[in-house]
Amino acid sequence: MARESESGLPIEPVYGPDALSGWDPGERLGEPGSYPFTRGVYPTMYTGRPWTMRQYAGFGTAVESNARYKQLIANGTMGLSVAFDLPTQMGHDSDAPIAHGEVGKVGVAIDSIDDMRVLFGGIPLDKVSTSMTINAPASLLLLLYQLVAEEQGVSADKLTGTIQNDVLKEYIARGTYIFPPKPSLRLIADIFKYCKAEIPKWNTISISGYHMAEAGASPAQEIAFTLADGIEYVRTAVAAGMDVDDFAPRLSFFFVSRTTILEEVAKFRAARRIWARVMRDEFGAKNPKSWMLRFHTQTAGVQLTAQQPEVNLVRVAVQGLAAVLGGTQSLHTNSFDEAIALPTDKSARLALRTQQVLAYETDVTATVDPFAGSYVIEKMTDEVEAAALELMTKVEDLGGAVNAIEHGFQKNEIERSAYRIAQETDSGERVVVGVNRFQLDEEEPYEPLRVDPAIEAQQAERLAKLRAERDQAVVDAALAELKKAAEGTDNVLYPMKDALKARATVGEVCDALREVWGTYVPTDAF
Repeated sequence: MARESESGLPIEPVYGPDALSGWDPGERLGEPGSYPFTRGVYPTMYTGRPWTMRQYAGFGTAVESNARYKQLIANGTMGLSVAFDLPTQMGHDSDAPIAHGEVGKVGVAIDSIDDMRVLFGGIPLDKVSTSMTINAPASLLLLLYQLVAEEQGVSADKLTGTIQNDVLKEYIARGTYIFPPKPSLRLIADIFKYCKAEIPKWNTISISGYHMAEAGASPAQEIAFTLADGIEYVRTAVAAGMDVDDFAPRLSFFFVSRTTILEEVAKFRAARRIWARVMRDEFGAKNPKSWMLRFHTQTAGVQLTAQQPEVNLVRVAVQGLAAVLGGTQSLHTNSFDEAIALPTDKSARLALRTQQVLAYETDVTATVDPFAGSYVIEKMTDEVEAAALELMTKVEDLGGAVNAIEHGFQKNEIERSAYRIAQETDSGERVVVGVNRFQLDEEEPYEPLRVDPAIEAQQAERLAKLRAERDQAVVDAALAELKKAAEGTDNVLYPMKDALKARATVGEVCDALREVWGTYVPTDAF
C-alpha cells in the first residue's frame, strides 16, 4: 500500500524508469550552477567549501548574548544569527507596559544603539556574516548594525549578512507585524533602495517559509506561499522604480527541513526551478544571479519533543542531512533541548558539531546533487513543483499574495494541513517517537537554562539612563524628520538612521511610524 508524503502526494513502494517517462533531463535538471538551478545554484556547491554554519542565538541581555556569540565563533560557527525578544520584534521598548513579562525571553532585548553596541562588542563586523531574524522593525536593526560597524571603523560596503524583513508571512502565520501591508511594502522597497546605495553586499530580505511550516504548512504549501510572497516583493520594488536586476540578486529565502528526507530534497529542488522560471520569464531578469534561489535552512523546531529530548539529536541530524542534500546555502541546526527551554552552552555546541560531522566526516560534500537522476527524487520533485504551482495559481487568481492574505486563503490552507497532522498524530497513524509510541514510564530529569526575570528591570534602568543623558531636542527633531518622510515619498531609512544615531529608541522610532501609518488589525479580529 502506497504511503503519502507530507504534502499528501502518493509515495510508491518502487520507482523505475516509467516514473520519468517523457522526461527531458536538460529542461528539468540542467547543470549545477546553471538555469534552472534544479541541481544547485553554484557549479561546485560543497566540493569547494561547505555551507555557512549559522547558529541562531540570542537571549536575555546584550551582554549574555554577546558571550554566547563569542563561544559559538570559538567553536567554529561561520555566521551569527540573532534572535530578538518579542518586544523588539513588535517595536516596543523594554519598559513599555505591553512588554511586561516578555523582555529577553525568546531572544535578546535591543532598545537602542547602546544595546546593539554591547551585543557586537569585540566581534569584528567586517569578518562575520550576521543574519537577523527581525521583520517589521528590520530597517531599524539593520541601521543600528551599520552604526555600530561605523563606530568600529568598518565601512558599510564591507558588511555581509541578512535581515529577514519578510512581513507578509507575519500576516499569514506568525503575527509579529506592526504596520498595515501597504506601508510595510513601501518600507521594504525603501530598504532595497537604501542597501543598493549604502550596503551593497547585504541580503535585503529572507523570504520565509519556515514559520508557515512551523504553523503546519505542508512542503508544497511552504514553497508555494513563500514564492508567492517573493513575487509580491519583486512587484513592489519594480513598481517603486527599481530595475529587477538591481535588487533580485540580493533576495534570499528561508525554509524548514523536516525529517522526511526525500520530500524535503525534492521541495528544495522544485523551489529553485520555479523561482528561476518566474524571475527569467515573468519579470524578464537578465542577470543569472537574479534567477538563483539562494536559501538558508533551519531544522524543524516544531518536530522537537520535550519527551526523551536526546532523541532530538537524531532528528536534527536527519533534518540537517536533508538540507545539505537539498543544496542549502546556510544551515542552523536546532539544539536538542529547545522544546524545553533556551539551549544550554553544551546543547548549542552539540548542534553545531552535528553540522561539522555532516560537512567533514560524511561523503555528501564530495559530489554535487547526489540524488540527481534518482527515480523517486525526480518524480517527487515534479510532483511537489506541480502542487506548489497549483497553489500559486490560486493566489494569483485572488489578486496576488496581499489580496490572498486579506481573503485568509493561505492561513486557511495552512490550518487545514495542521489539523490533518494533529489528527494523524492523535490517532497514532503518524508516529512520533517518545510521544505516541516508544514512550518511557518516567522521564529523566533535565535542568534547563532559564532567563533571569530581573532583566526587565535592568533594561528599564538602561533606558532611563539613556533618556537622561541624550539631547532630547536632537531626538525630537530627528523623529519629526522621520514622520515627514513617512508622510511623503522620501526614503525613510535616512532620517531613521539619524534618529537612531541620536539615541532614539526602537519603540520611539516605531511609534513615530505608527502615528503616520497606523497598525495592522487582522480581518478575522472584527
